This record gives sequence, C-alpha cells and structure tokens, in this order.
Amino acid sequence: MGYKTKIQHIVRKNSEQYYATIPSAIAHALEIEKGENVEWIIADKENIILSRPDAPPNPVDVKDVKKKTS
Repeated sequence: MGYKTKIQHIVRKNSEQYYATIPSAIAHALEIEKGENVEWIIADKENIILSRPDAPPNPVDVKDVKKKTS
C-alpha cells in the first residue's frame, strides 16, 4: 500500500526549498523522531531513497523468521 503526498515549494527572498512530508502512519511505524537526520539518495528519476543512518534496530530479523518458517 502506498501513501501519496504532494511536494511543497517555498520561495523566500534569498532562498527556495522543496518539502515532502512523511505521512503520520509511516512515521509512527518507523519510529521516526523529531529532528532525526536523514539522507536522500537518488536511485533514478522516478525513485529516491530516504536513508536513516541512525535508525533504531529492527525488533525482529525478517531473514531469520523466513528461514524458520521455510
């Protein structure tokens, strides 16, 4: 399931910025914190990756779960 959002463009006297918001459901599910540092990685002209270098560890290792259920 995807979450759609619109890009905002803010133009100021000496600068301009683009903003993309993260929907609340996604932020809560990922345990994103206010002020957290993230990094945008350009995969191609259709896809960007939002990387979280200081993300909390996953509570369950999905690879281990798949091995146990196979």
